[in-house]
Amino acid sequence: MRWKRGASTKDVIDVRGGGGSRRGGAALPVGGGLGVVGVIVFLAIQLLGGGSGAAFDIPAGFDGGAQAPSGRPIPAGQDPDRDLKDFSVYVFNDVQSTWARTFRAQGQPYENAKLVLYRGDVDTACGSATSAVGPFYCPRDRYVYLDLSFYRDMERQLRAGGDFAWAYVIAHEVGHHVQEQLGTSDEVNRIRQSEPDRANEASVRLELQADCYAGVWASTVFDDLESGDLDEALAASEAVGDDRLQQQAGQEINPDSFTHGSSAQRRAWFERGRERGEPADCDTFAAEDL
Repeated sequence: MRWKRGASTKDVIDVRGGGGSRRGGAALPVGGGLGVVGVIVFLAIQLLGGGSGAAFDIPAGFDGGAQAPSGRPIPAGQDPDRDLKDFSVYVFNDVQSTWARTFRAQGQPYENAKLVLYRGDVDTACGSATSAVGPFYCPRDRYVYLDLSFYRDMERQLRAGGDFAWAYVIAHEVGHHVQEQLGTSDEVNRIRQSEPDRANEASVRLELQADCYAGVWASTVFDDLESGDLDEALAASEAVGDDRLQQQAGQEINPDSFTHGSSAQRRAWFERGRERGEPADCDTFAAEDL
């Protein structure tokens, strides 16, 4: 994907340099047996939205007593992930600009999310988490949280590498922020609390809608794509399907346990958003057949 360095960092909180309080996410020790590299089945629950907080009061794997993140950035000259950071910031800003225009065209205000870049573990308004949770969105502070090391985990463990695959991840998480502002997340929380038998289905619909929203953004950057970019995003959407992750974990595929959707569903809804380019076409909750 063609992009330009130097995007605004006003909505970016970089705490990778340390110096802030850390509770350490007691349920998920950094570098231990529950890391992304070691536990694919944990990813099946957490990856790209299950840990987003969008469908849950406090995401699974979080210590609910933590506060907002604090710390300092890594100096640019010492940052081994400088290019990835700059690309992530560029994509995050571009996705938000797209949604700001969309909201404005509909006469609605759009409140920007913040992007938190952390390393290892982080304190959030939703609780403490480690990088094992994967990328996530916390509705309590309206921040998207990224540990840049996950980019390499996608390549090695999920075989879903590439810059546009990473862009899909970011756009998906911002999609959860859009859902929070539109009240969709609140409705899913209501279903979860009052109709627990529908909780998994509602979560799947929420995640597929975020995939579709990521596709809507992708439709706006078509002229900036390079050969293979779209294939990267499609491969990433398939790689994080519940069926694929359960299979990789050596488990029997159980559709009743899905919280994100199958590989085919995730790809289909991303493609739907990209091909149609209209958020109104992402109403997974009205769709009879996902």
